[in-house]
Amino acid sequence: MIKVLVLFHSSQGSVRAMAQTIAEAIISQGAEPVLRTFTQQLESDIVVSLDDLKQCHALAFGSPTRFGMMAHQAKQFWETTSDLWLRGTLIDKPAAVFCSSSSMHGGNEATLLNLSLPLLHHGMLLLGVPYDIPELSSTKSGGTPYGASHVSGLTAETKLTPEEIQICRAVGARLVTIARKMQ
Repeated sequence: MIKVLVLFHSSQGSVRAMAQTIAEAIISQGAEPVLRTFTQQLESDIVVSLDDLKQCHALAFGSPTRFGMMAHQAKQFWETTSDLWLRGTLIDKPAAVFCSSSSMHGGNEATLLNLSLPLLHHGMLLLGVPYDIPELSSTKSGGTPYGASHVSGLTAETKLTPEEIQICRAVGARLVTIARKMQ
């Protein structure tokens, strides 16, 4: 069974909604999503371990936008992964990134690129969102070729738009498809 680690930090709930949508797509593809957070925010949250990274076949990594960068909780975790990097544990595992900001020009694309850096250092295969996903061309909110994104607005709206939902689903499905091809 393909296991996809859906690793995220969510401060207002938007990134959590994206993670859950990605997880639903993973399930619909007959694979197992493993949802993990960097810190326990809800009672049901399970905090990520290095074993979660070792055991996954693919990774979806998400964070809120913090001045065009990942949340510090995510950065702190990646700084503990040097042993995995030295062993090449994550080399050739497919990965995708997702994020949320409060404004349309709040740094989503910069954040997606920032989220990609530790994955590339680990030798992971970074998957974007290809333009055969029609919602990528029609969205008026989140969604980029670098990864899924959400724009919450100043009211911190956690409800994803129909286009954002489809883009998140495409990310989850693509991770499973590529992970299967890598087996």
